[in-house]
Parts: sequence; structure tokens; C-alpha cells
Amino acid sequence: MTTSPELRYDFASDNTAGICPEAWGAMERANRGRLPSYGDDPWTTRAADLLRDVFERDCDVYFVFNGTAANALAIAALCQSYHSVICHDVAHLERDECGATEFFSNGTKVLLAGGAGGRLDPAGVERLVTARRDIHFPKPRVVSLTQATELGTVYTPSEVAALSDVARRHGLAVHMDGARVANAAAALGVPLRRFTWEAGVDVLCFGGTKNGMAVGDAVVFFRRELAQEFDYRCKQAGQLCSKMRFLAAPWVGLLEGGAWLRNGARANAMAARLAEGAAALPGVELAAPVQANGVFLDLSDTVAAALRARGWVFYNFIGERGHRFMCAWDTSEAVVDALLADLRAVTA
Repeated sequence: MTTSPELRYDFASDNTAGICPEAWGAMERANRGRLPSYGDDPWTTRAADLLRDVFERDCDVYFVFNGTAANALAIAALCQSYHSVICHDVAHLERDECGATEFFSNGTKVLLAGGAGGRLDPAGVERLVTARRDIHFPKPRVVSLTQATELGTVYTPSEVAALSDVARRHGLAVHMDGARVANAAAALGVPLRRFTWEAGVDVLCFGGTKNGMAVGDAVVFFRRELAQEFDYRCKQAGQLCSKMRFLAAPWVGLLEGGAWLRNGARANAMAARLAEGAAALPGVELAAPVQANGVFLDLSDTVAAALRARGWVFYNFIGERGHRFMCAWDTSEAVVDALLADLRAVTA
């Protein structure tokens, strides 16, 4: 009688990781005593101020439970129902948020554009914006870009600025889905402001969950006038946390000592280690550039099945042969090497 191997979720997603010590410790400290509800507590104030510090910008900050809510509500704040939002055809906004943008904006249409490596092409965005200007077509209002992208690539500050220039010429706002913005910052090695508000981004959804928190994203409005009545929008959508200190405190833990950036850099480094080792094996190729914490490998069905038979859990992402392996804040050299050893064995 054969037994199935223990499943290994180490590379299935950066969502499978636990809570980092800094976030956990802050949450434990916030658990002491009684404090006001609904964000009127010192932890929420401190977390918002720390985000302003890290962005070097006076901005409006709102804490919500997850990235889907952050993206959908941010875009809904920018759009009317007759508007449209332009994003890449592999964007999370389009593929993995169950129509939340359309729902919370009362019908705003999502328009899809292309671009190499999951990055929007400015010329393609321009063509889409100018293709039709008649009243029968949903009027483009927002350009949404993902940093780092769903294919593990990163926009440089100049690339963000080029897209923002297109948006500005046509009166569009710029939204950034920053579920993995910490990984992008670590990869680029520049301050957050360089590829966000200085490059023309109006509102950013900063991902905490994939950066070592249990749950939570921050919606950051660099143009404060765009956040008018956003607090009401969050309340109506069920995103106003009654015990807000527990949603905000982990941000204090991540931001005060720079753990958010260390976590991003650690995940990126492990992805680079995995990519280097995998690319040296016969029959294994990189399906996308490795710039952040995602590794996309072109594997045959036989190799993929053999890896899964050894317990590794991973997903197809690019076509039939492109398989995604995600590294997280706590990915170790040992687990990367264990995956490489199995990959080496099944490709021998």
C-alpha cells in the first residue's frame, strides 16, 4: 500500500506563509487593555503616519481587509458607472477579483491592454484611450498598473512615469495595485516615492498580507481630494474594522523598523536563488524574467506531474507549461534547495 506524500505549500503562494515576528509582536502589544473602536485609536493613527513617512508625502490612508477590496473600492472612488478602467490582460483586477471592480463601481467597465512581461505598454494604452471617443463607449477614466506584476516583473520609475504621462494627457487617474509593492521596492532599490506619487500615481493599494501580515491592505491616496467620502465607501462595503487597532498594529510592526522592505528583499533573494538553480537544469527554462518574488518555469507535463507526486503544490499560470513558484518573507535556503533537488531528480 502506497501513501501520498505530505503536501508542500512552500511555493504555492506567498499567501501560504505565516505572520512575520514584527507584525505578530505589534498585534500582541495592541491586544493589551481597552482602546476606542473604528480607527479612533493610537495604533491606527501611528500606522497611517508611518505610511506617510515611508512615502514622504502627506496622504490619506485607509485600512481594509484585503487586496480585492482595496483595488475595487479605490477604483470605485475614481469612477462613475459609465467610465472604464484600463489594465493589463493578466492583471489581478481582471482575472482574480470576481468582478469586484465592476460591482463596487456600479458597472465601470474593465478594458484590457497588453504589454510584455505583464507590464502595460504606453502606446497600447494610448491606442485604447483614443480608439473611440463617442458617447456610446464607456469613457476611460483610470489606468491601473500592478507593481510587481502578475508575471513577477517590475515597473521602473520611468516606466510608471511614461504611463502616467499618457493618463494625464487624456484626463485619466492612475491606480497602482501594490499587493507586492514591497518586493518591487526591494528589487528597484529606490524610495517608494520614486515609482509612486513622484511618477504620477494617484492612489496606491499597499499589500500587507503578502508582506508578512495576517490580513490587511492600505489604500493610500496621494491626491487627497480623490478620497472624498472614502470612509463611507469602506463602511458600506463591510471594510470598516470595528477593532481597527488589530488591522493597523501589524503595519506599525512592519514599518517602524523597516521589516516591510527586509521581507520583500528576502523573498526576492530566494526567488533569484531558485531561478538560478532551476535554469541550470536540462529541460527547464524561465517562462518570465525573475525580478521580484515570483519564478515562472516552463516545465513539461511529465516533470510537473513528477514534482507534484513528490508533494509540491504549484499552479499553472502562463499557458500550459508555465508554472508559478512564489517565494515569501520566510522562504529559506533549505526549502529552495529541497525543491531544486527534487527538480533535479525528476529532470535527470
